[in-house]
Amino acid sequence: MCFEDEAGFTRRPPKGRTWGRRGITPVVRVSGRRSGRVSVAGPIATRPGSRTRLCNRLRLHTGRKGERCSLSEDDYIRLIDGMHQLVKAPIVLVWDRLNTHVSHTMRELIEAREWLTVFILPSYAPELNAVEYLWAHVKRSLANLASVALDRLEALVRNRLKRLQYRPDLLDGFVAGTGLSLDLPPPSP
Repeated sequence: MCFEDEAGFTRRPPKGRTWGRRGITPVVRVSGRRSGRVSVAGPIATRPGSRTRLCNRLRLHTGRKGERCSLSEDDYIRLIDGMHQLVKAPIVLVWDRLNTHVSHTMRELIEAREWLTVFILPSYAPELNAVEYLWAHVKRSLANLASVALDRLEALVRNRLKRLQYRPDLLDGFVAGTGLSLDLPPPSP
């Protein structure tokens, strides 16, 4: 089973609590005129008897005119194909109703893969997607960090995701946070 979601990181840091000297409020100065973002899509794959895996795909958006501002259907299908290569098993994919996920082009790409079964989460149910917890964890680690260069932000996001790939226990915690039971039903007699 694979949970998939996407997130965007900009040069404007997410707010977070931090330590500071008593009576002196820490201030992170950020210019509002910066463009560009890092878009990331990442599935978490879990399977009984195997360690939980994380795969990801990043795309850098510089903010140039005419440049696509998000991941395309081809990006998502390459990500799913990569996950299939990684787990070497059929995939049951669970994702949200993003327009790219439910487009006609994506439906054709999914139908061409007999090893792929897709379930779409109900609207307004992010608590059922384990990857939402992953993005919250990554954004919390980047809180109050003002990055001046887009490539530096990309490197930081890659670093955080790479670290999580070696923490299957934490990935299992994200899956457990959904409250969904992923156990196989007992065999019938």
